[in-house]
Amino acid sequence: MTNIDPAGTKRTDTIRDDAIAFIVEALGKLRFGAINLTVHEGKLVQVDVTERKRFQT
Repeated sequence: MTNIDPAGTKRTDTIRDDAIAFIVEALGKLRFGAINLTVHEGKLVQVDVTERKRFQT
């Protein structure tokens, strides 16, 4: 028998959607830099955004 938890699934979907929105927003703002995703056991647990500022001489 499979135990389906609709409330848990909705929460997971919300978290996933929030993470995707955060990443898309960071990509839109980033001109030079990197976005590093940390995954543990197949789940996204951390997003690091490193931005570099470049100055022309």
